[in-house]
Amino acid sequence: MASTSASRHGGAAGRIKNAATTLSAESQSLVAEIRKALHMMMDIAVDLEKDNESAKVKDLENAVAELVEAYENCATYAAAIESVGNIYQPGAELTDFKKLLEDEFEKLKSSSSSASQNHQLIRKFREAVWNVHHSGQPMPGEEQEDIIMTSTQSSLLNVVCPLSGKPVTELAEPVRSVLCKHIYEKKAIMLYISSERGQPKCPIAGCPRILQAEKVVCDPLLVVEIEEMRCISRQTARANVVEDFTELDEEEDN
Repeated sequence: MASTSASRHGGAAGRIKNAATTLSAESQSLVAEIRKALHMMMDIAVDLEKDNESAKVKDLENAVAELVEAYENCATYAAAIESVGNIYQPGAELTDFKKLLEDEFEKLKSSSSSASQNHQLIRKFREAVWNVHHSGQPMPGEEQEDIIMTSTQSSLLNVVCPLSGKPVTELAEPVRSVLCKHIYEKKAIMLYISSERGQPKCPIAGCPRILQAEKVVCDPLLVVEIEEMRCISRQTARANVVEDFTELDEEEDN
């Protein structure tokens, strides 16, 4: 009788976990769409700044700040849903899933150190606008080193596939581990998982996570983040070209 009860509880926990995984994945799709919208708003702001429409740029920045807050809440809820699926265990009393989700959300929210106005996405927005007329110059209150750090920041944990050696921006089929968030070329990581005996560990040096083929996926946000990284690379390349020409002009003047 006890074994039957344990089996029933185990089945319930499994169903909740599967449902949570599905809901979390759907939330990630929404997160990815918000991220796309933020990138589009940044492009519009750059065009407005080129036309010296400062008031409209400011209005757009305020809208970006509100959308970033929604983005953070949505991303936190997605993580909270997944967390509930992982920790849920049936008990003698009915589970208050609403309270369980709210508690996980608050726990994750409190551990986040990002203030809305200083969020990395807002910083990128401001930098893109600033660089229209002040490329290469630090924004007010920042030093030259800050330009290098913030303009090259990426939310991706690794920028090169540990198996193929290719930059993630050049991967034909990028995938990411659900557990450790590291990125790989799909063909290379699937071959690695199938060829490793026992429990294949993530090939990133120092990462202890064990990989499972079904938990290495191309999540919606990964595609957006990689495209953003490509944009950063193109912007950096253009800035370097401008700097090279400036140095040549200075040498000719001397």
